[in-house]
Amino acid sequence: MARPRGVEDAEILRAAARVMGRVGPAGLTLAAVAREVGLVPGTLVQRFGSKRGLLLALADLSAAEARELAGRVRPEHDTALGALTALTVETMSVMATPESFAHHLAFLCADLTDPELYERALAVHRAQTRAVAELLAEAAATGELRAGTDVAALTRTVQAVTAGAGLTWALDREGTLRERMRHELGVALSPHLPPHPAHGQEEA
Repeated sequence: MARPRGVEDAEILRAAARVMGRVGPAGLTLAAVAREVGLVPGTLVQRFGSKRGLLLALADLSAAEARELAGRVRPEHDTALGALTALTVETMSVMATPESFAHHLAFLCADLTDPELYERALAVHRAQTRAVAELLAEAAATGELRAGTDVAALTRTVQAVTAGAGLTWALDREGTLRERMRHELGVALSPHLPPHPAHGQEEA
């Protein structure tokens, strides 16, 4: 009879993301992640093979969670734009401090130069693009956005604002990242709102 696995892989990978935010690329080791979840490093070697194997598995999990996030967030909000705000905020939730933002950004930079990690980073990006585009299309169809809004162009704007707002906040450190994301998204959307919208954006 097989022994129970105890700590699930997904729990270990989320722990790895937390460690990543605290210590950055140099400090992320199998031993550090093992301490985070109360396991011995050998268990992680058995599960993932190496630090690289752990990073690839974490990237795969990130892509899967990016695909399911919009479907999970949408039913919790009355409007598509309310769901979009919540989606944008939650996407950045693991980077709540300037230091953790910097550490996750360092890993992203490494992803861009590694073919296997880049493929997974691109999958995350595409999943987020689809989620934003679907919510904006719904908002346009229900009158939350002005008639004739170019949803494809606005999708690119929202993603650019999301990335840029995080970096600007990490530099000036005014308020919280959550507050900055909500504010900048509202500014980006405001020219596309009808004069007297029937539905306002919700608090996320």
